[in-house]
Parts: sequence; C-alpha cells; structure tokens
Amino acid sequence: MEWYEALALLLGSIVFLMAIGMPVALAFLAANILGAWVFMGGERGITQLLNNGLGALTKYALMPIPLFLLMGEIFFHTGLGGRMFSAIDKLLGRLPGRLSYVTVLGGTAFSTLSGSSMGSTALLGSLMVPEMNRRGYKSYMSIGPILGTGGLAIIIPPSALAVLLATLAQIDVAALLIAGVIPGLLLALFYIGTIWLQTRLDRDAAPAYDVEPMSLAYRLKLLMTEVVPMVGVMVVIIVLMIQGFVTPSEAAAFGALGVLILAAIFRCLSWEAIQKSVIGALKVTLMAYLIVFGSATFSQLLAFSGASRGLVNWAIAFELAPLAMLTVMFAVLLLLGMFMEQISIMLLTVPIFFPLAQTLGFDPIWFGLIMLLSLEISFTTPPFGLLLFVMKGVAPPGTTMREIYTSAFPFIFCSILLVVLLIIFPNMALFLPSL
Repeated sequence: MEWYEALALLLGSIVFLMAIGMPVALAFLAANILGAWVFMGGERGITQLLNNGLGALTKYALMPIPLFLLMGEIFFHTGLGGRMFSAIDKLLGRLPGRLSYVTVLGGTAFSTLSGSSMGSTALLGSLMVPEMNRRGYKSYMSIGPILGTGGLAIIIPPSALAVLLATLAQIDVAALLIAGVIPGLLLALFYIGTIWLQTRLDRDAAPAYDVEPMSLAYRLKLLMTEVVPMVGVMVVIIVLMIQGFVTPSEAAAFGALGVLILAAIFRCLSWEAIQKSVIGALKVTLMAYLIVFGSATFSQLLAFSGASRGLVNWAIAFELAPLAMLTVMFAVLLLLGMFMEQISIMLLTVPIFFPLAQTLGFDPIWFGLIMLLSLEISFTTPPFGLLLFVMKGVAPPGTTMREIYTSAFPFIFCSILLVVLLIIFPNMALFLPSL
C-alpha cells in the first residue's frame, strides 16, 4: 500500500467516525485498531499496538497534567479565584475600562490553571459580560478581552495544554513551559495596550462610574492578602522550574499544595470543594490520558505504514522555503480550529508537523510555542472559530455574531503580531530555557 493510501485510510476513518458522532478519543482508538489490523498483522499487531500505547501512559512527563488541573479546580471551587477577581476590580478604582482589565488579568489566571479555553470562555462570558453590559460597556469591551484571555492561558505556565503538547511531541516539558513566560507577558501587554487604546479612541466604550474611595493602607492590604498570594503560587513554581530546583511534575505538586494551603488559610477549604475539585480534575485527566494513548498509537501507525515519512518527503519535494512551509502549517491549524477542539487538532497534526519541523531545522521548543499560539488563534478566527460560538451561547440575548467577530479581531491581531515577533526574534522563546 502506498503512503498516501495508508494516510487516507487512517485519517479518513478518524474523520468518518467523528462525523457520525463518536467521541474523539474513541474515534482515534477505533481507527488505530483498524490500522494495526491492516498494517501490523491482524490480532498480533493489535496486541503490540495496545502494549505500546499503555507504555506511553507510564511516562513521568504526564504527571503535571492532573496536578495542574487539580490546582485550577481548587482555585475555582474554593472561591480563591472570585476573591482575586474582586480585589483586582477594587484596586483599579476609576480606571476607564477597569472590568476589561480585570477580565484579562483574572481571566488569564483562571484559564491558565483550568487548562480549558472553552470552559473559561463559557464561565467568564456568563459572569462578566452581563455585568459589564449593565454598567454601560460596549460589546467589544466586554467580549473581546474574554476571547483574548485564551491566548495568554495557553502559553503562560502552568499550562496543562502545553504539558500535553510537549508529551505528544516528545520534547522537554519544562523547556516548553518556561519558553512561554516572556512571550506570554508581552502578549498581556499587547492586550492591556489594546484596551487602553480602545478607551482613548471611544470615551463612551467603558463609562466611568463611582467607586468607594479607599485609603492607600487598605489598597496595600487588599493587594497583599487577596492578589499577591494567588499570583505568588504561580510565580514561585515558574521560578523554581527556571532555576532547575524542581521538575515540572514537582512544580505542579508544589502548586497544588500551595493552593490547598491558601484555601485553608483563607478558611474556604471545605470537603465539598475538595470533592468537586478532585472529580473535575479526574474527568479532564482521563480524557487527556485517552488522548495520549490514541496519539502514541497513531504516531506509531503513521511511522509503521510509511505514511509519515512519505508525507514529509512529499512536502519537502515542493522545495518551499522553511518560512513558507511554516505559513502553510499555520494556515492548516487555523482551518482545523474552525471545526475541531484544540486537543483533537493536536492529535491529528503533532505526528505529522513535528517530524516536518525537525526536517526543516526548526527548534522543537520554538515550534511548539508557535503551534500553541496557532491553536489558540484558530479558536477565535471568524467565521467558524469554536470560541466564537461558545461566546454566542453564553452572551446576553440580542448579542449578534457580527459583534462577536468585531470584538475578536483586535485580540487576534495581537496574537498574530506575537507570532511574527517570535519568528523574527526566536530568542524571545528560547532565552529562558537556555538558562
């Protein structure tokens, strides 16, 4: 069987199974079993494939995923996240568009820990948009920052999705996490600058309203008790990884323990909150592990059937410049993001794109960061980006898709600008890992 026939069989069966409504992880598993039967010798091949897939689940690099997810669930269910949102809102005072800034700052912290852009968009859209509309904010000031927080969440550590991508691509987990720090902070500045510019160009975009005056002492107390401890947990685990004192798994464990201790100190740790946190983290972890299993076996089938080598050779035969090939891969990710969830896209593309990137001479950590940003941009790309429809589902009645599209464009531009800067200055991503 030719490589393109093998690739068509494997990808075609996955697409067909997903089209008829089968869950992504099960669709990959079923397609992998079919591929093992065809390419690896029937029942014996299936047994070998399953053994290889189970071996992929025993990797130590997967440990941060459930711990980061547990950290985020505790942060949400104990109310620590709500306290931080409220404190940032008060500290910003009469700053025009302050709830937009709160959405970027607090929403990034929550969605980074939760590991789910769709979940955080649904939560922030249902909580923040009605309140901002009630206070007279225009739609692009309320919807845009929520759609933009995903781009920050996916690259600023701790990011469960970054851990998953590094595991699937078999690259250094700690290096990919640390690589996102500088670009993530720069993207946050872009977002804040965008909001500031919007409030300057349109004074009515975020009307001023009275706030309760606070003394400097009270502001400092609020900052030190409600914001610094929450943000401090994330800063500490990032610093520990950069300095090499802990592995990503140990950093995730320290992070989960730190949030537990904070919840106990603030007297908001309850048995019910622990139960909900564990169940929530367990659900997403099981899905992630099924995905790792499916991806590991899918990659092996692509290699065993010759599909991956044939595809790489075919792509190289066009003799496109590396930058042109990177643009093609970027466009493919944007297209897939209109119809599929991020993890599903990773399952399909990582086994193909990373060998191709290696052949083109791209640094795997740099390329992994570019891919993460591409996935997030694709989620908000009109007309069919999935987050746009999630926002439409939770936004107040009367919100049009046109309003959502126009709200997303400035933040999409910020993310694309960051990708361009990373291409021009790759050391933005590679400086901290090199330390």
